[in-house]
Amino acid sequence: MNWLTNVVRPKIRSILKRDTPENLWIKCPDTGQLVFYKDVESNQFVIPGSNYHMRMGATARMKSIFDNETWYDVALPEVIADPLKFRDERKYVDRIKDARTKTSMNDSVKVGYGKMEGSGVVVAVQDFDFMGGSLGMAAGEALVRGLELAVEKKSPFIVFAASGGARMQEGILSLMQLPRTTVGVQMLREAKLPYIVVLTNPTTGGVTASYAMLGDVQIAEPGALIGFAGARVIEQTIREKLPEGFQRAEYLRDHGMVDMVVHRHDLKPTLARLCRLLTKSPAIASPPRAENIPAEIVVAPDAVPAAHA
Repeated sequence: MNWLTNVVRPKIRSILKRDTPENLWIKCPDTGQLVFYKDVESNQFVIPGSNYHMRMGATARMKSIFDNETWYDVALPEVIADPLKFRDERKYVDRIKDARTKTSMNDSVKVGYGKMEGSGVVVAVQDFDFMGGSLGMAAGEALVRGLELAVEKKSPFIVFAASGGARMQEGILSLMQLPRTTVGVQMLREAKLPYIVVLTNPTTGGVTASYAMLGDVQIAEPGALIGFAGARVIEQTIREKLPEGFQRAEYLRDHGMVDMVVHRHDLKPTLARLCRLLTKSPAIASPPRAENIPAEIVVAPDAVPAAHA
């Protein structure tokens, strides 16, 4: 123990030490391969080597769907933040604050209106990073508002589902969103407008028991976990071993629960083609540039265009 050890060496280490971002590298859950984050981000959060589909945030999802990465954020109704004054290990309001800070979203569902290959479409995206994409009063209001807007604009409605189910901190009020969203889907159906569901990893619980399984077309991303109860609960209930790949997108497609499994790179053209077929609209040669989007697509006085480069 001397001056060189106690003083000089720590100073040298502090000079040479560099702060490394936590998300600089991503480990593929399928193969264990380490991949540079920027490479995964530029590939729509699909691992280049294994084609494993990582979870995708709401903003990134909308960038991948709307033309020129431009859309209008839909103004959503406000709800009571903590109707039951719920508290477990922490206050529910504190959990909400943390989730809002983490995701920069007001709740788990984001709704946007814009052009997809030249045609107007309303898109709702559940962000799993916001309290597991759980369905509460705010998320239910967002979905109903999106469905109402689709009827107003006479445009298709696409929802990207990603959720662990209903939000327990809101009790029966969260379960009430199941019939409310179902009525909203029926309203869209009565207007003879397409309702397309894209099931992403994971989609479970009350979300699967309501609007996530009511689509005119059911699409799933490769490898997505889709189901109501967990596999372990089912095995314990029926006391049988479940088959390989049970509750995965490919298994559900082979057994008639899902219409198609579509790679993320092919989602936008697939959705655009389905919307054209279901609305009997002609194909547009090339999508318009962002500056050519007509002013009449503004959805609300307080809605702001969200253009993300």
